[in-house]
Amino acid sequence: MSLLTRRADREAAYVDYVTARQGHLRRIAYALCGDWAKADDLLQTALVKLYVAWPRVALDGKEDAYVRRILVRANIDESRRPWRREVAGELPDAAAPAGLPSEDRTVLFEALQSLPPMQRKTVVLRHWLGLSVAEAAVELGISEGTVKSHTSRGIEAMRAALAEVER
Repeated sequence: MSLLTRRADREAAYVDYVTARQGHLRRIAYALCGDWAKADDLLQTALVKLYVAWPRVALDGKEDAYVRRILVRANIDESRRPWRREVAGELPDAAAPAGLPSEDRTVLFEALQSLPPMQRKTVVLRHWLGLSVAEAAVELGISEGTVKSHTSRGIEAMRAALAEVER
């Protein structure tokens, strides 16, 4: 098999993966940052980095984990840049599983977005994506105990915010 054929096969596999997973990855990026425009930027950054690492990542079969890690770290990097420190304005509509009324999705997403960034990230990784404490710790580059405390505080803050809405 020639070098050009192998490269074409790798690129076809990359395109197939991106085509199949792009919507899901975009929703993860949105859940991390709360802004569709920023989510698109995060996803673009992640997909470029994935393309560069594709031959290695595709062999391991851990494409989703690799992209999630890039999304989380790119979001952290963006929040550290001084020109990115803005107060969020109006929240856009959020996608949620079918069957949940849009009013409930909006309230739930507003409660999620009201959390501090690390609490929001741990809640998304643990409860939306279903990662274990250890997996979330690796993705965020923090200890498992820190993941547990951020998640616990985030869930409690969301419960309090949702209880306030119910009143």
